[in-house]
Amino acid sequence: MPFPSVTHTDSSVLESDADAILLVVAKSDGATSDPQGWDGLGASLKSVGFTGASGSFQRVHVPGVSLPVAVVGAGASPDAAALRDAVGTGLRQLTGFDHVAVQSLVEAGWSTLAEGAALGGYRFAGYKSEAPKARATRVTVHTAAAPSEADQTAVAAVASAVALVKDLVTTPAEWLGPADFADAAVEAVKGLPVEVKVLDEQALRDGGYGGILGVGQGSDRPPRVVHLQYSPTGAERHVALVGKGITFDTGGLSLKPASSMVGMKYDMCGAATVLAVLRAAAEMQLPVRVSAWLCIADNMPSGRATRPGDVLRMLDGSTVEVLNTDAEGRLVLADGLVAASRENPDLIVDVATLTGAITVALGNRHTGVMGEDEAVAEYLAAAGRVSELAWQLPLPAHMVDELDSPIADLQNAKIGDPAGGSLFAGLFLRHFVGRVSDEADAPRIPWVHLDIAGVGMNKGAPYGFTDKGVTGATVRSLVELISAGSVR
Repeated sequence: MPFPSVTHTDSSVLESDADAILLVVAKSDGATSDPQGWDGLGASLKSVGFTGASGSFQRVHVPGVSLPVAVVGAGASPDAAALRDAVGTGLRQLTGFDHVAVQSLVEAGWSTLAEGAALGGYRFAGYKSEAPKARATRVTVHTAAAPSEADQTAVAAVASAVALVKDLVTTPAEWLGPADFADAAVEAVKGLPVEVKVLDEQALRDGGYGGILGVGQGSDRPPRVVHLQYSPTGAERHVALVGKGITFDTGGLSLKPASSMVGMKYDMCGAATVLAVLRAAAEMQLPVRVSAWLCIADNMPSGRATRPGDVLRMLDGSTVEVLNTDAEGRLVLADGLVAASRENPDLIVDVATLTGAITVALGNRHTGVMGEDEAVAEYLAAAGRVSELAWQLPLPAHMVDELDSPIADLQNAKIGDPAGGSLFAGLFLRHFVGRVSDEADAPRIPWVHLDIAGVGMNKGAPYGFTDKGVTGATVRSLVELISAGSVR
């Protein structure tokens, strides 16, 4: 398992049979008063200048305590998010111990501490000849109040979902082409009440998935669509998830510069995310029908590849002039949105590492959110409850005309005009979201678009429970969204 198992006990951490102790402390003014049972802790912290500032970590000697002790700071007056991050910081850095006991000297619930431990303790097996110092495989969280069975299931399901995203996206593209990804999706839900259908290239041709076929036709590894359904008895609402799954993105004939191509195995992050979220919903037995459409292709240059200026016919019959083959994510998502709309769900959410422009607008920690206002508000509220950063961007009416092509219904890019690139992509996707009924003036199905190009990969220093590398961003927000409410 790529993350530690997390259990509970109400016994004193000083009586633990763990290999090491991790204490969470709030920021203080350096006073030397000791918590109950921790004689000498205050003096030890003062001697090394540890104040409990957010993100600080220190190994300390505490007189009379036989186990190694580390402390991690949660900052002043920490809330649940700060405490979760603090435990994650500690588990990332307290390496070399198989079993770690965790206690917060600030009041905190088991779920908060346990989730931080499970997320921060993730490790990718990797391909190094000499493995780095191991993180804990077991964590015991010491709290007075015991967690419910539902709380324990939720923590494990969410941690497993985030780990699944990290495992899939970190795997080199040579070992995770479209067919491999489809096989991994089938394996990921084995044993759960989830129906899976995999559409190969012939099924895609027969079905009219022109966007996905057009993106994938340049590769020797043909595209796939994976459709998963979790349909519990009595479910009263249906959330459809659509994920961009470009297993490697060279840009196609609109070839990326060499430096921009590095890391493009990460372009299937959206599809990995929706797979993981559906699995978590099934593991948690949420009373909601969840479907997922994984739109998977390699975007490669070859004599077969789509050329700039070619026209593709999409699943709904719309034609798209492809002016930039590196704007391919919106093409595969378009087919996925049409397919999802045909099931008339209560809500559609698409997830994609879609535009570099989103990082210019929002940086690397806020997810760009677009869509129907009420649905967007539901998502932002869910993201707020789990402390994931997200920001709504507009879909300006005055930009709709920019989608028009002189020879097709739409064009997929604005050549030579970088203004509002993320908004243009959002407007393009909205075109393919279906209506709630067959009436011409019927409103569109409530829809949310998540652009995770900035937040899906942390290229900087680790922080909180987030390592350098794949983050699993939006997984926790989407699980919360599905758990919590309805937009219809």
